[in-house]
Amino acid sequence: MRIVLLGPPGAGKGTQAIMLADKKGFLHLSTGDILRENVKNGTFIGKKAKAFMDNGELVPDDIVIEMMLDTIKNARSQEDFILDGFPRTVYQANNLDRELNKLKLPIDMVVYFKTSIKTVILRLTGRRLCSRCGASYHITNMPPKKQGVCDKCGSELYQRKDDSEETIKKRLEVYDSQTKELIDYYKTQGILKEVSGDLEAPKVYSELSEILNTCEADDRNKVRK
Repeated sequence: MRIVLLGPPGAGKGTQAIMLADKKGFLHLSTGDILRENVKNGTFIGKKAKAFMDNGELVPDDIVIEMMLDTIKNARSQEDFILDGFPRTVYQANNLDRELNKLKLPIDMVVYFKTSIKTVILRLTGRRLCSRCGASYHITNMPPKKQGVCDKCGSELYQRKDDSEETIKKRLEVYDSQTKELIDYYKTQGILKEVSGDLEAPKVYSELSEILNTCEADDRNKVRK
């Protein structure tokens, strides 16, 4: 099964993707992680992306799509995957659908994490990241064992500059303006599901698992018919 997780920053998409990957064996594909990995390894696509990043510009859609598809093709042995926060625009979604259909790996389900501004601000302002390995923590929901220090590698934790309340509100405005058409796009296809991103992670995972089980049962029934 191929799944897309949509939702604003701080909705919990990454947390749920990691849990699904760990417990159900999905391949977790995060745009940010893949982008950083390609840049770090100096791949051809990574070099193209870095040229824009070094100039403080957004990486163009076509490069992001190329990078994601390249990763999917290289992992053909794993056909059950989760796209975490990608696509973000209808343009990306159209191109992704076209290329995945060529590979006979169409998207089966899209889950939208409907999340309140209050919850997003609370989560993101409390988020802390490891300066070395990138591990993520939260000062109240998932604190490190030692304040300001990463559990995994012992490096210093930091707060992203764009995790301030004012910046978060601006990011949400941009996200909402981009996502409305995307939600309608997948709703028209009949594959959009919705969960509340305001819930605690275990409750969200329980709802996601129930949705997955229902979809898998429907697929089995279609095969029998």
